[in-house]
Amino acid sequence: MTSIPAATQARVFSLRPRLRTLPAALLGLLGCSLAQAAGFQLLEQNASGLGNAYAGSAAIADNASTVFFNPAGMTELRERELSLGGTLVDLSAKFRDNGSSAGALTGAGNGGDAGARALVPNAYLSWKLGERLWGGLGISAPFGLRTEYDSPWVGGAHAIHFDVKTININPSLAFKVNETLSLGAGLNYQKLRADYLRLISIGPLTLPPPVVPVTTTVPLQQSTVLFKGDDWSWGWNVGALYKPTPDTRLGIAYRSAIKHTVSGSLTTGAPTGAEGIVAAIGNSGAYTRIKLPETLIISAAQRVNPQWEVLGDVSWTGWNSIQDVNLVRSNAVAAPVTPSGQAGGTAQTLEAKFRNSWRVALGANFRWNDAWTFRGGLAYDRTPVRGPATTLVSLPDANRTWLTLGAQWRPTNDDRVDFGLARILIRDADIDNDQGTSALSPIQPPRGRVTGSYESDLWLLGVQYSRAF
Repeated sequence: MTSIPAATQARVFSLRPRLRTLPAALLGLLGCSLAQAAGFQLLEQNASGLGNAYAGSAAIADNASTVFFNPAGMTELRERELSLGGTLVDLSAKFRDNGSSAGALTGAGNGGDAGARALVPNAYLSWKLGERLWGGLGISAPFGLRTEYDSPWVGGAHAIHFDVKTININPSLAFKVNETLSLGAGLNYQKLRADYLRLISIGPLTLPPPVVPVTTTVPLQQSTVLFKGDDWSWGWNVGALYKPTPDTRLGIAYRSAIKHTVSGSLTTGAPTGAEGIVAAIGNSGAYTRIKLPETLIISAAQRVNPQWEVLGDVSWTGWNSIQDVNLVRSNAVAAPVTPSGQAGGTAQTLEAKFRNSWRVALGANFRWNDAWTFRGGLAYDRTPVRGPATTLVSLPDANRTWLTLGAQWRPTNDDRVDFGLARILIRDADIDNDQGTSALSPIQPPRGRVTGSYESDLWLLGVQYSRAF
């Protein structure tokens, strides 16, 4: 490729793409393939609740993981309790093409299996501080998303790789008002880290004179752009537990939205000989502001007799906090000749258009003997994605149904081991996401139209150890 004199590069810099990121590049995960609740919410905060499809999550309060679901539940625990666990996720997510328009990427393939196996860990501690006061600490991941496609593929200009993580540190207090009512509250210090890679465009960019001395073709369909960023931010949560009778528990819990400013960089990669001009198109510092949604849970647990207990749960997630998200340059590119190349200019814009969603769950526990309790559950989870036009290759989400089984083993009075298994049935997710198929623009090279559907298959296996001491 002909080198470009510095005097003429300024006009080339004005061709940098205004990349439209996807929410998954900005939203959190801890070691998980795709979020297991609808959207990118992670319910896998313990294994004891997995067997019940997390029915009764804000009311059950049977181990220290209540720190996350409802801190008021700590008043139902013994003086000191510890819970350690993890959930193994086995996800398959396969795209079927149905006429995508992807320029030079057309026919490049369907990306293979975007899912993977991964482990989501968690840890909790509850401690009685006084006659009516308990303290607790939880470490978990309330949101998350990861997808990985074989490259090249027809949607490579939408996404090749997402790996974003959250870690949530949740100190909490609970106060026992009387024998029927307990209140709880906590702070959340949350880290979000994002790593997102995609091709810049679905085709090459031809630059004729006088932009450059001679006609030059830039292989954008073989060039990548990578966003990496992270942030720490604060949130809070509150809960209440009411016991009108010894056999009945009613719980309500609220977790606040958390506003993140994710700061990092946009870095490009290109074939040999094109590195300089492609770097000129996009390299800079960058940040975005994203508001992870608030959640509300209302739960009930009813002991029918010494052997049977039934559980219920309704939860709501305020996904409409995520609509359009702008990725803003924190510093100018080398020769900023248009506003979007200046510090403070918008380099990328995403249109998620999420809607609020809800989830309902029912479960039951059967106490076989002093050592064993068996669990079952059923849940329905509605996606926040509105339809095919806003379905993302990074989040091929759809409504889902949970079918779960579990067991608890109590080898001693102080020790409990919980097991949970979930089969999550996910409807095929249709996609018709058009991010530009017209001739290459000097402002926004197109990324193509991805049209087709996703077939997903998901299993969860959780194990948890709890001890009172």
